[in-house]
Amino acid sequence: MTAPVTAAPGGTDGKLHRTLTLRDLIVYGMLFIAPMAPVGIFGTLDAKSHGAVALVYVVATVAMAFTAFSYAQMVRVAPQAGSVYTYARVGLGEGPGFIAGWMALLDYLLIPAVAYLFSGIALHALVPSVSQWVWTAVAVAVTTALNLAGVRTAALVGFLVLAMEIAVLLVFVVCAIFALSDRGAQRDWLSPLTGEAGFTTEAVVAAVSVAVLSYLGFDAIAAFAEEAAGGSERVARAVVTCLAVAGVLFVVQTYLAALLEPMSSAELAAKPAAQGSAFYDTVDSATGPWLHDLVAVSKAVGAAFAALAGQAASGRLLFAMARDRRLPGVLSKVDRASGVPRVAVLGAAAVNLVAAVWAARRDDGLDRLVSVVDVGALVAFALLHLSVIGWFAVRRRGRELRPVRHVVVPLLGLAVVIAVIAKAAATAQIVGGLWLVAGLGVLGAEVLRKGPE
Repeated sequence: MTAPVTAAPGGTDGKLHRTLTLRDLIVYGMLFIAPMAPVGIFGTLDAKSHGAVALVYVVATVAMAFTAFSYAQMVRVAPQAGSVYTYARVGLGEGPGFIAGWMALLDYLLIPAVAYLFSGIALHALVPSVSQWVWTAVAVAVTTALNLAGVRTAALVGFLVLAMEIAVLLVFVVCAIFALSDRGAQRDWLSPLTGEAGFTTEAVVAAVSVAVLSYLGFDAIAAFAEEAAGGSERVARAVVTCLAVAGVLFVVQTYLAALLEPMSSAELAAKPAAQGSAFYDTVDSATGPWLHDLVAVSKAVGAAFAALAGQAASGRLLFAMARDRRLPGVLSKVDRASGVPRVAVLGAAAVNLVAAVWAARRDDGLDRLVSVVDVGALVAFALLHLSVIGWFAVRRRGRELRPVRHVVVPLLGLAVVIAVIAKAAATAQIVGGLWLVAGLGVLGAEVLRKGPE
């Protein structure tokens, strides 16, 4: 039994088309995550964990598996567009559902903007004669055009980009193995899993709270539930597969990079300025600048297509909320030919463009933009876990309830999410809190407008 699908005022121009294969769904998830997501935060995690950076990603993968499991449970209950918004609406009610969607919007609209900015920064470094903000705007325009062309077209191009990213990662792995066999490791072979001197469990946990943010995006797969050929089972499988593949890739690349890292974790901790470029510096010292440049190009292109996946997912979330009369009805219109919620995607693209170009034109733009993302998604994850309990234990009155699957696992996932939110930057907590208050205000105004039913 699922929540009914209702049409928004004014109707729609069509329906979402069920054309996505299992491969397409995994491509969208992996694009949003990005196979080399740890590159930018490798140095920070290495310093925080006292050298146990690969262990950090092992633990983070297990921690996020609870969330993936809850997604897999709820996508079977409500195989509709909207992801966590739909699941909280079904499992907890209309009000919590709106808040879940509202908080997820903060993440879905801003993370693509960050990715576009990363792409603009990388392309400007490669072609300095073109301004950073121009490259950023070009990335938005190209990927938006692909999203409007249709979900299958975007998935096909995305597959080619993802293949390129994985090929570059494989080149790094092969070069790293050759460097290790030729010159040996800079650290003890087990240190990426056991840490260097001063290793503590607390240090690993602190690093995990940062590392889990590398996984944000695998949940975007659930936003395409109404476009998946094969239904909810295929979506559930794609969510779990995407997380598992990402976890393996993250552990392998950070393990090899840690062995080749010329600086100890203590030295990195003492030199915060060196943490951001630690992965690239390691590649330079081990293989030379050519691989550095190859990784940089891959990151530039990959970031733009991570934004493509995020923009597509945010468009589906806007579409679902508009269809349920939670946002303006025009956002629920679907183009008959392409099957794309065109107005919703263009709305998401407009927010992406404004936020990314604004940040690209400021010296502190990246820091400001990064500081406000993630908390929205984490609050939405918390409501997702509660939705599993709410649906199976409360709304279904215990029918179909399996205590471990439907209570214990979601509670463990909720504990992980709360711990990560508690470790988030103060700015992110403040912005997330203000966004939550705004959402509660919108919800309250709607309740007053409708009156008692």
